[in-house]
Amino acid sequence: MIVNGHGGNYVLSNLAQEANVDGPAVSLFPLGADWDRARDDGGLVSDRHADMHAGEIETSILLHAAPELVGEGYADADHDGGDRSHLLVHGVGPYTRTGVIGFPSHATADKGKAVLESLRQSFDQHLTALGEQAEAGSRGLPRQK
Repeated sequence: MIVNGHGGNYVLSNLAQEANVDGPAVSLFPLGADWDRARDDGGLVSDRHADMHAGEIETSILLHAAPELVGEGYADADHDGGDRSHLLVHGVGPYTRTGVIGFPSHATADKGKAVLESLRQSFDQHLTALGEQAEAGSRGLPRQK
């Protein structure tokens, strides 16, 4: 299992797919669908695009897991960052003065707890999929695509 919380996981998703060509060997976690489910399960009001860095989801997780790491003033730190058309070229800097691209004002510890529980359940599903795939392959059954 490869666990990487970086948004997108573009390169790692290609590596995971390649590693599974001859049979199930690795799963990458969390995927976009895992994050979307966690956002829904946590009752977040922002979406993944609007809430990119230090926003509602990350601040909620920290308010639950390590509230001492959340600075005062987070409730007044919302910043949408615009369309960010050239993010991959220029990085985050041109789109925010503070590092925030998102809406930390919507964050709560309860949302963070629900998000982490949802991610835990999704992680279990990834492990199960790897196990089911491995068992099917060892019995000569066709792999799921």
